[in-house]
Amino acid sequence: MSVNDTTGAAVLEELRRRPADQRRTLFTGATIVTMDPDLGVIDRGDLLVEGDTITAVGPDLSAGDAVVVNATGTILTPGFVDTHRHAWEAQLRRIMPDVDDLGGYVMATLAGYATVYRPEDMYIGTRLAALTAIDSGITTMLDFSHNSRTREHSDAAVEALRDTGIRGVHASMGPHFGDWDRQWPGDLTRLKDRYFSSDDQLLTLRLATLATDEIAGPALAYGPELARMAADLGIGVSVDAVFGTSSSEAVLRWAKDGILSPDVTLIHSTGLTTEAWKAMGETGVTVALAPTSDAQIGLETAIPAIDEALSVGIRPGLSIDVEVALASDMFTQMRALHAIQRMRAVNAAYGTDQQPARITAHDVLDFATLQGARTNGLAGVTGSLTPGKKADLLVIQAEDLNNMPLNDPIGTVVLGSDARNISAVLINGEPRKWDGQVLDVDVTALRSEVHASREYVLNTPAA
Repeated sequence: MSVNDTTGAAVLEELRRRPADQRRTLFTGATIVTMDPDLGVIDRGDLLVEGDTITAVGPDLSAGDAVVVNATGTILTPGFVDTHRHAWEAQLRRIMPDVDDLGGYVMATLAGYATVYRPEDMYIGTRLAALTAIDSGITTMLDFSHNSRTREHSDAAVEALRDTGIRGVHASMGPHFGDWDRQWPGDLTRLKDRYFSSDDQLLTLRLATLATDEIAGPALAYGPELARMAADLGIGVSVDAVFGTSSSEAVLRWAKDGILSPDVTLIHSTGLTTEAWKAMGETGVTVALAPTSDAQIGLETAIPAIDEALSVGIRPGLSIDVEVALASDMFTQMRALHAIQRMRAVNAAYGTDQQPARITAHDVLDFATLQGARTNGLAGVTGSLTPGKKADLLVIQAEDLNNMPLNDPIGTVVLGSDARNISAVLINGEPRKWDGQVLDVDVTALRSEVHASREYVLNTPAA
């Protein structure tokens, strides 16, 4: 099979002919970037998937009765992990590309457009975001769903994740402004019972909350009561809008109250004090950086807090944040962080005898995969091509015009590739993108739904 036929129709047909739980798929001859510290990069290797699980990685694996995918000329990597995206906003993409500041975003989107969303708008936006994530190689997406006006709004968001086949994390929060049923956070119990009753499924649940009461009042701010609810439900917590002096004070207060732990993710973490970072490192919290959001929207210092995180031993995950003003893909996040941190490092050492402390392409790919999975509470499930983990993986064409010749596989993924080079995406062992196309999507019908939803939202007065 030639390189161009690596993920051809005949192979897909054979894969889908077999029952998913009995399917064996062997990728052969690929450059495998495992992101497993013990396995590293395998120059010409094979990877075996049985059902939904990676069972072997190495050279010259036995095919047996597996469907063989000749992956010569490709790079296999783990799927990317998005640790924070407000997916419901997707039909408002790039509506404010030059947003001036956080206040401008909040008033236009959260105090305006959000207030008129119906459950069907939640479904359409979330589904569009998840399908776009899959197309660009994101196999796990945390949807920070902060427009849960009714139970039906929450149901629509969860069902959209389920219907796309993405490994989805539904982080539920009530809305900032406008009329809503005040069913959150109590509704988390119903959501867990209805949609998240199994520990072995594609979807997981988290509690979403804000750092302080400055934007939307005390009901949405993290504190002992919400921490206790999350603990009772056995779910993690994602805290957004963590930046500046007030958030630094909140972090110290949470540490004193004993409600910081590895189950808590602090999002952005921009412009925090040294004391706050010390507490974060000591309590083992995870951090979700949003490189383009911090820089473009101008959150506090506008500088992604990568050096601050690394200084206290935290290796962060990466996230997209808001598509109303930002790019949708993880390649952009990796490159933005890589460039910003290295620029700062060189600038700080300029004119001195110091050596710049620069992050590497491997670092940012680690943040976008394994550390993202850890941040989302899924380190044992995804994030690396490790036998025993679920088969969430990408097939990236290394001999395409913009990638050939393959000299450094990690550099090629981080600095050279984009969505067009991803010929296949598997999630939980199931093909979701193949031969360069997202599967099982009627794009014409989706486009009609997206446009209709956008027109409704834009033309309905804010509630």
